[in-house]
Amino acid sequence: MTKIFIAGSISITRLDFRVRNRIDNIIQANHTVIVGDADGADRSIQAYLFERRASATVVYCSGDKPRNNIGQWPINCVQVKHAAPGSRLFFTAKDIEMVRAADFGLMIWDAQSTGTLHNVIELLRCRKKSVVFVNHAKQFQIVGNVSQLENLIGFMSEPAMHKADKKIRLHDMINELRHGQSEIF
Repeated sequence: MTKIFIAGSISITRLDFRVRNRIDNIIQANHTVIVGDADGADRSIQAYLFERRASATVVYCSGDKPRNNIGQWPINCVQVKHAAPGSRLFFTAKDIEMVRAADFGLMIWDAQSTGTLHNVIELLRCRKKSVVFVNHAKQFQIVGNVSQLENLIGFMSEPAMHKADKKIRLHDMINELRHGQSEIF
């Protein structure tokens, strides 16, 4: 069974109808949904999955207990030994495990969130494709290679790009991908 990692920016609290349609297609195809436990998009995704009675759902969390598990689905608790609870590294550990477990990604992005962008990059690094809904542009972007990733970051403002460089070394990561990975799709 195919596993789809669905996540998004914490600033996004309402799912666009186009995203809901994609999630409906995932449910109808009997794919397993992997979702995080954060507020924002994760919580909205969980609420929609619950509304649609999506039983093939697994909630990932860092530590012992999820912050949100609306459908009381099975949980995968990622134990984090080398990061302070609540820190960026603490929550990134859960995201890395979701990337490893997934076959594909569906990301809902505000064109600013470094966490969501990092998930797209990690999926690409693992040679997995993402479909990214750029929330303010109301359109999907496929990211299966470095060129498509560069097109995606074209939606970012200069301040958001600067923040991403500072927080996740965005341009270094792109250069690493460009020099270390052939095109996937």
